[in-house]
Amino acid sequence: MNHNQESQIQERQSKEVVNSLNISIDECPVPVSTRGKIKVFLWKITGIFCVGLAILGAMLPVLPTTVFLLMATACFAKSSPKLQQKLLNNKTFGPLIHEWQQNRSIPRKAKRVALLMIVFSVVWSSYLLQNALLTLLVIALVIGPFIFLWRLPVSK
Repeated sequence: MNHNQESQIQERQSKEVVNSLNISIDECPVPVSTRGKIKVFLWKITGIFCVGLAILGAMLPVLPTTVFLLMATACFAKSSPKLQQKLLNNKTFGPLIHEWQQNRSIPRKAKRVALLMIVFSVVWSSYLLQNALLTLLVIALVIGPFIFLWRLPVSK
């Protein structure tokens, strides 16, 4: 059984668990009213900040858009279902989020930019640090996210 088949089986099993619990993937199972007001406010502010970064990422080739949209969606799921729905219904950003939620894939451009930014950051950090031990530490810190992004499927 190859990796793709295993991931499909795991995804199917997780969807069955979610469906058996009667929880939508798009929403947080804990109602906003039962969470602390400060936490809700911080989640909302973080979500708005991530949307701002996503908008910048749509205009600048240096910032990835999809990653910030996913973060914003997660923040809004914990703070404001209304803002989350507004983001999901957005004609520009909504399809990117739905693609991630349904297929766990990102656009080729977003993947390429994210991977290049990680490599650029490591090279720039090693240039500034000029210390082999610190450079190895930076590499150790980014190797996990790099491998995660590398293995993500590309949306069609």
